[in-house]
Amino acid sequence: MPSTRLEARAAEAGRLDKALAAAFPDISRSRFQALIADGAVSVEGVAITEARHAVRSGNLLGVVLPAPAPAEPQPEVMALSIIHEDEDLIVIDKPAGLVVHPGAGHAAGTLVNALIAHCGESLSGIGGVKRPGIVHRLDKDTSGLLVVAKTDQAHKALSQQFAAHGRDGRLARSYLAIVWGVPERRRGTIAAAIDRSTANRQKMAVSRGSRAREAVTHYDVLDMLGQPPIASLVQCQLETGRTHQIRVHMAHIGHPLLGDPVYGAGFRSSAQKLGAPAKMALNALNRQALHARTLAFEHPRSGKILRFESAPPEDFARLLATLRLNSAEQ
Repeated sequence: MPSTRLEARAAEAGRLDKALAAAFPDISRSRFQALIADGAVSVEGVAITEARHAVRSGNLLGVVLPAPAPAEPQPEVMALSIIHEDEDLIVIDKPAGLVVHPGAGHAAGTLVNALIAHCGESLSGIGGVKRPGIVHRLDKDTSGLLVVAKTDQAHKALSQQFAAHGRDGRLARSYLAIVWGVPERRRGTIAAAIDRSTANRQKMAVSRGSRAREAVTHYDVLDMLGQPPIASLVQCQLETGRTHQIRVHMAHIGHPLLGDPVYGAGFRSSAQKLGAPAKMALNALNRQALHARTLAFEHPRSGKILRFESAPPEDFARLLATLRLNSAEQ
């Protein structure tokens, strides 16, 4: 059965979820809140993902009701790169292109589906039906390390560590990013609050608005790439964990990630300065050049600090190698 699209005009100004519940009384407000979070609701044709979004009387509200699906994600056997596993948790090296948990447009084929098949009923249920065991996540097109809880005790303990973002010394994580240009300061901290963009609700943006949330990223330039340098290899450490944080912050200081179609679109012309090998490698990457390289945390049962490191995948490594050889003569 295909999805169904509903449309109605808001009867009065107010919160989006309330306006939808008033317009479609056969559907609960909580159901609309879930649909909004999944990106299935629009206002005047623009996708909105916040239930509290303010609508005006007469605004056109659009809702895409997905086709009926099983209430719980189904197990799917797929190859997983398992770095570590014990009775409490599992550490995965996630490939780019793999969605972490089911959502709008991704009802199956996610990491959660694979974990259900691999772990059976041992996954923690705290994350909810669609997110069992999920403590944190990576964007679909970001590769690298991810820890998943197999017990409720582990889920609570790991969630506390991620909520503290390493400020209590128990959690550490770093990312490798390839960015356009060379930051003026080779090492620095970007402290700029982030909120959903008012111009494009699908994007995040640096904001001074009252709803913006604190966001802090520490970066180090590890290598300048090319002769003359056209890009840089940067290590980023998160002090907070906002949606698209590294991508937004690096773009904010004028050095967006290579291959980022959302925050680096203005730098597409820079690709014309690349030699043929680097240009081919960038096209083959076909995603933002971002990799979750290291992950360290306190084991919820033993209290020991576990540390893991992941080498960049082949597409990332190939782009890095060709950029190092890139020169104006190519």
